[in-house]
Amino acid sequence: MIDQSQTRKVSPLKPLLFILLIAVIILAVRFFHLDQYLEKERLRQFVAGYGIWGPIVYLVIWTLAPPLFLPGLPITLTGGVIFGPFWGVVYTIFGATAGATLAFLVARYLARDWVAGKLQGTRLLALDEKVAREGWEIVAFTRLVPIFPFFLINYAFGLTRVPLLHYVLATFFGMLPVTIAYVYFSANVLDLFRGKFSKELLIGVLLLALVSLIPFVYKKIKAKKGESVEL
Repeated sequence: MIDQSQTRKVSPLKPLLFILLIAVIILAVRFFHLDQYLEKERLRQFVAGYGIWGPIVYLVIWTLAPPLFLPGLPITLTGGVIFGPFWGVVYTIFGATAGATLAFLVARYLARDWVAGKLQGTRLLALDEKVAREGWEIVAFTRLVPIFPFFLINYAFGLTRVPLLHYVLATFFGMLPVTIAYVYFSANVLDLFRGKFSKELLIGVLLLALVSLIPFVYKKIKAKKGESVEL
């Protein structure tokens, strides 16, 4: 089971810190007159000038990030900025799924004892019991409701009995709503840094708000069925 009290204590700070970071960046851009360097079309044309190497490098970074314990959110936001809303989502979801799968395979076949030792004493070891009862649904749940660090949960699932194909599909589709929201937002966030609040940025903010409601909706649905959402 997850220590839900700790989750509730920490999680409210995340959106506040995110808003504070955005505010600091806007002030820095205005103070140092960096507007000319934050024109999204010019930036994307620059990246496009590298041809296929731009997406390849991005996918490689995303594939290696989870096994190397690197945070995924900055990479996701970067994908939206440099590739735009459509290709940003495409490259990010495939890259993130590949990275999650690589960490899963490392835990299952190459470093099982090491991962088990790292998870010893944590509540992540209860995942195997949940997988035995709910299968791929628990994978999708942890993607929709990111209560554990992304890189850690990937390794943890490698120790469970979930089939690889079920894990990959649940990871892909479970992360898709959040990926779309963050990439669409970041694809238009440069407008905000340049002092503009476009309708595209507003849509991105609304998408972030919608995905933030997913955990509450999911819990209510489970509660009506008399089922627990705790691990």
